[in-house]
Formats: sequence, structure tokens, C-alpha cells
Amino acid sequence: MPNIVYIAASLDGYIADRNGGLDWLHRIPNPETDDYGWNAFIERIDAIVMGRNTFDIVCGFGGTWPYPCPVYVWSSSLESVPEEYAGKALLIRGSVDAVLAQVQADGHSTLYIDGGRTVQSFLREDVIDELIVTRIPVLLGGGAPLFGDLPAELWFEHVETKVFGNALVQSRYQRTR
Repeated sequence: MPNIVYIAASLDGYIADRNGGLDWLHRIPNPETDDYGWNAFIERIDAIVMGRNTFDIVCGFGGTWPYPCPVYVWSSSLESVPEEYAGKALLIRGSVDAVLAQVQADGHSTLYIDGGRTVQSFLREDVIDELIVTRIPVLLGGGAPLFGDLPAELWFEHVETKVFGNALVQSRYQRTR
């Protein structure tokens, strides 16, 4: 079961600013409304595992639900998924291994892993197979880091790099084992 991270980060490696904000992600002009590879990526996956904080942020966006596949919200503190997201998001608990076993038992095989702490937890367990990181040309100077401490080095092979709008640099890496 491939587990893939698709995420944006500042040049200094943060995925949210000091206040948990994401406004800086939308400061790059996009007059051609490029999706930066999102649609091609989302077609590759059949389920999403995200942490509660990321789920709360997505719910705060308003508008149409952005995901065409089931979203598993990994949380130890959330009691239930809000009623308006029933059928779109499912609450899941347990260790990384338990989460993966449950999602696989539900018939899913290619997962999008999203959210800072969730990504870090999956990396600590060495179950991330691919990283797609889009660098935004800003130095935030602090905030929520993309990566955290790991028990050992994890090596990845560079697969490709794309530049969008002469501003965003998206690199894709495959885990080498």
C-alpha cells in the first residue's frame, strides 16, 4: 500500500506560520488558475489519512468538500466527525500500524497522508513511500515544521522536479529501502 505525502512548505521548512495560518500559501499570483499537479495527484489515491488539526482547517475552508475519496481523520481527542461530514470523513484511532491495517481492510490501497504531526508520525514508523513537496518562496522564520526528529535516517531518491509559475518548486521523491 503506497503512502504518499503531498504538501507545501516554506523555503525554511514550515507548513503553517507561527499562528497556525496558511494565508501565505495563497500569496503567489496564479492568473491561469494552475492546480500545481493536484488533480493528477488526487487521481492516484483512493483514501486520505489526515490528522485532526488538518481536518479542522479543511472544515474551516467552507464551500464544497474538496476530496473525491474517503477521508480518515486520525485523532485521539475527537469524539465524532461533525454530522455535516458524515459519509465523507471517518474517525480512526490507534497506532500508525493499526490505522494502516484498518484502511487497508476497508479496501484502500493508495493513501494520501496529510497534516504535520500525521506526516511526522508516519515518517517515524518509516511507512511513507513517496514525498511530493512544493516549496513556496517565503521564509516564515517559525511555525509548524514539516519534518521532526526521526529515530534513523530515511533516504529518498529524487524522481522529478517541476516549476510552476516561475515561483513554486515541486519535487517528488521515492523512498529507497
